[in-house]
Amino acid sequence: MPAPKKALRRSLTVTSAALTALAVLSPAALAAPSPSSSPSATPPASMSAVGGARLGKPGTQVDLAGGAPVLPKDVTARSWIVADAESGDVLAAHNAHWKLAPASTLKMLFADTLLPKWPKTAKRKVEFSDLAGMGAGSSLVGVKEEETYTVHDLWLGVFLRSGNDAVHVLSAMNDGVEKTVEDMNAHAQELQANDTHVVSPDGYDMPGQVSSAYDLTLFARSGLQKKDFREYASTVSAEFPGETKKDKKGKTSRESFEIQNTNRLLSGDSDVEVYPGIAGVKNGSTTNAGSTFTGVAEQGGKVLLVTVMNPAKDEHNEVYKETARLFDWGFKATGKVQPVGRLVGPKSAESPSPEASGEAGGAGKGAAGTEPVAGAQATGGGGVGIAAGITAGVLVLLAGGAFLVNRKWPLPDLVRRRTRP
Repeated sequence: MPAPKKALRRSLTVTSAALTALAVLSPAALAAPSPSSSPSATPPASMSAVGGARLGKPGTQVDLAGGAPVLPKDVTARSWIVADAESGDVLAAHNAHWKLAPASTLKMLFADTLLPKWPKTAKRKVEFSDLAGMGAGSSLVGVKEEETYTVHDLWLGVFLRSGNDAVHVLSAMNDGVEKTVEDMNAHAQELQANDTHVVSPDGYDMPGQVSSAYDLTLFARSGLQKKDFREYASTVSAEFPGETKKDKKGKTSRESFEIQNTNRLLSGDSDVEVYPGIAGVKNGSTTNAGSTFTGVAEQGGKVLLVTVMNPAKDEHNEVYKETARLFDWGFKATGKVQPVGRLVGPKSAESPSPEASGEAGGAGKGAAGTEPVAGAQATGGGGVGIAAGITAGVLVLLAGGAFLVNRKWPLPDLVRRRTRP
């Protein structure tokens, strides 16, 4: 027989207090890294060869042909990668397969795994148990118990505010955190992201939870095939439902509040300009992971993916600054460097698939649909920078629906829709 809500609330309160006390006594106990995810570790002498043997070697891998620009010298990240999002060519990389703590960039895999499960209009009344088990100091969007949210609301919370509370509610809808972790690990294997081991779906520091710059780039590339993923990843700001309140007369009301994307190359900051052509994807930061970021941008008809993990330089917004430098280099170097590897395709892509839909809820138009996708949303009077938008171009799946390894995997055209006020 289920426990009454008051008893459950009391149980969760006691559990929360115990976890808080443990965190005070031993912070490392709640977020202890495995040896392979320690920020102070050096890269292994030999790593995975997925995508090419050179990507498994430690250090910087790049082949500069005649006229190719040199790599920026002020990139301090422990691991990074620059790749062509469409062809999959890896233009340059540094410790690409080093297994490190991923932080909230792991939410790209969470979204790519769960987005197709429900339509945006589906609703969830949050139960107390939905929010149980979140790590101390988790990033939150402001989900409240016993309030009702649409799936659309929750995904905005995941992408814009990196809300672990929204992740846990969606996981509860997916039959729980354990089932969600199982699904994410299975999807990572399908994408050939063999460096990744998921322990917590929100990316919170956990023993044994690792990924790599290579794998995070695979997650972004896969997610960007989905219309809803592209829309959420490029949204700058949105309205999120607040708490239901009752006035003295007993009348209830529920107002919304604005949330902004914490991806500073998309929304801008005091020391970071909005990057030209940026359209997502996801940032993260934890004690063990440091700062992590995967971004996608388009310039001159070229679409690049850049992933940066744990810059050594301890400066505000350093992960975005180093990403911007690598984007700058990549757009100048395209066509002038020999690839040092490639982004592999999913295992199932080697055989034709009858379905080409990437829409939430498993329905929607096929990959060849050309209807526009809502671009980055900017609300409020102050302006939030260039809202890089996305138009769904022709998503042609080659060979009658199959993605072929070593062949072009087209992404939607990325276009600017708004300029800074």
